[in-house]
Amino acid sequence: MNMLKIMTVVALGFGVAGCADVDTVSRNTPISSPEFDTQSFAIARDYAVQAVTFAAPSDLRVSESNSYYPNADVVWRGDPIGDRVSQIGAIFATAGERNKSVLNGEVPVIVDFQLVRFHGVTERTRFSVGGVYNIEFMMSVRNAVTGELIEAPRCVNTNLSAPGGIAALMLEQKGQTEKVRVTDLLTQVIRDELSGSYTI
Repeated sequence: MNMLKIMTVVALGFGVAGCADVDTVSRNTPISSPEFDTQSFAIARDYAVQAVTFAAPSDLRVSESNSYYPNADVVWRGDPIGDRVSQIGAIFATAGERNKSVLNGEVPVIVDFQLVRFHGVTERTRFSVGGVYNIEFMMSVRNAVTGELIEAPRCVNTNLSAPGGIAALMLEQKGQTEKVRVTDLLTQVIRDELSGSYTI
């Protein structure tokens, strides 16, 4: 291999190695590029919740297994055996209804929820070591009059401790059932997510 070929191979090697590390020169970037568009605005929320909707993808995996940690998207034991997704939808509806009297501002809105994950604890977990309720959903906000999208879908993830053993039984005796605790949690999370301000 002559010297010219060696130099060409070396030059190509340096070029490939530097692709991931070298910043793109920005002098020719259009002025409308997000790189230059750093201005944002905080908009105060002033919502009056009129209604909520709930949806769930049909491919969510639901488990009735009584193992410690089922490999599933939906694990719920706070209602009798039945349509778990519908039961969870009813919890979201209750949490949304509760917020109507609190979130009663000037802008009438409909809040849309899409379930991503609702992983509670099984009987075995709850009455032994305890665990965590992990709830994840997409949430968006629409104007109830015009239908205009006010807040694009965003992911909300929240957790709630699930005491085990005697602690779980003591909560039950005080009326703090799984359903009561989870509904209270979602009520507060939704209220928090629809209060304050958002950035555009």
